[in-house]
Amino acid sequence: MTVGTAEDSGAADAPVSVMVVDDHPMWREAVARDLAEAGFKVVATAGDGPEAIRRARAARPQVLVLDLNLPGASGVQVCKDVVAGDPAVRVLVLSASGEHADVLEAVKSGATGYLLKSAGRDELVDAVRRTAGGDPVFTPGLAGLVLGEYRRLATVPPQAAAGEPAAPQLTERETEVLRLVAKGLSYKQIAQRLVISHRTVQNHVQNTLGKLQLHNRVELVRYAIERGLDSDLDGDM
Repeated sequence: MTVGTAEDSGAADAPVSVMVVDDHPMWREAVARDLAEAGFKVVATAGDGPEAIRRARAARPQVLVLDLNLPGASGVQVCKDVVAGDPAVRVLVLSASGEHADVLEAVKSGATGYLLKSAGRDELVDAVRRTAGGDPVFTPGLAGLVLGEYRRLATVPPQAAAGEPAAPQLTERETEVLRLVAKGLSYKQIAQRLVISHRTVQNHVQNTLGKLQLHNRVELVRYAIERGLDSDLDGDM
């Protein structure tokens, strides 16, 4: 069975592969079952940090649904290790904690999104699909927190060191897409705004990630905000 919204996941011919990590067996099994019933391919589960790292490296899921409170190694450490080993893995944190420090730490460790466990089944399924497609997904209220923190960190943009190579040149269209990404628009919204296909937006984002040597869309948003690209569109939205 394939995922119903294959366009969002970028995989038209195969279900999105996911791995579920949580130290509570019943919760872990329930989440895995819900995702399997929704058409995802659950390739592995794990109940502690070290096991999660080992199995993620072996299974190489497209999306890692990850709890933060794990024995053996924290979810943050799992996220860092897994993303460092395979930057293509998208991490969606599914946690009971809505503490700002936990959210920011998860994003800094490489998580693409952050969803509270109070989310409903449909919300979780949609979040995993969007995460697979590269969209940063957050429980309402948390996205603004993350963007606000990036703006705070970007108060003084980093200066290139002497002898450091110049920043890669982006095409006009890549820059346009980057600005819209920084404003928090989804790939679908960007495609509609620019009157191009969803796949074309994905291609522009992937090309930009490659040029800038970044790993995921969250890092791309931070790059854009540090350079003030998000403010260039304030009068156009």
